[in-house]
Amino acid sequence: MPIYEYVCAECGHKFEKLVLSSRRAKEIQCPQCGSLSADKAISVFSGAVTSSSMGSAANCAPSG
Repeated sequence: MPIYEYVCAECGHKFEKLVLSSRRAKEIQCPQCGSLSADKAISVFSGAVTSSSMGSAANCAPSG
């Protein structure tokens, strides 16, 4: 069950919504103004990087 980010086309409010099926994705309502004109936003994700996962790239910084 993915969580999507939306932006309301009417008021500009940004919000997240848990969408249970693709059919319900068309029925997204803005929690701020009640409009049904919400557009899916581009989501950004992040990941953790550890020194062991970077391998030798961790030692690439210039010295001196």
